[in-house]
Amino acid sequence: MGEWASGLFSCFSDFGTCILTYFVPCFTAGKNAETVGESCFLYGCLSILGPIGIWSRAKIRGKIRSKKGIDGGFGSDCILHWFCGLCALCQEAREMKGTGVSVQPMARE
Repeated sequence: MGEWASGLFSCFSDFGTCILTYFVPCFTAGKNAETVGESCFLYGCLSILGPIGIWSRAKIRGKIRSKKGIDGGFGSDCILHWFCGLCALCQEAREMKGTGVSVQPMARE
């Protein structure tokens, strides 16, 4: 199985995502969910609801891991989002950007 393309504490390698996540983490959580086919709005809103937010962000991290073939489990994802939530969100966003999937604002139709 694979590993993450960047480390958990490599937040400043993508300074824009780092700053955005620091001030509006629900946006990054929603965009990460969108990259794996989930609702941006739903998961962005769920991400700010304490334990439900930890669960929802860990669920999306698991989907990203599955999509990229990265080792790990749901329990470790929950612990990561509990103690290092912003760093985990940034790492997930960097991982999905590396695949050519853009984590950019939604276009209005």
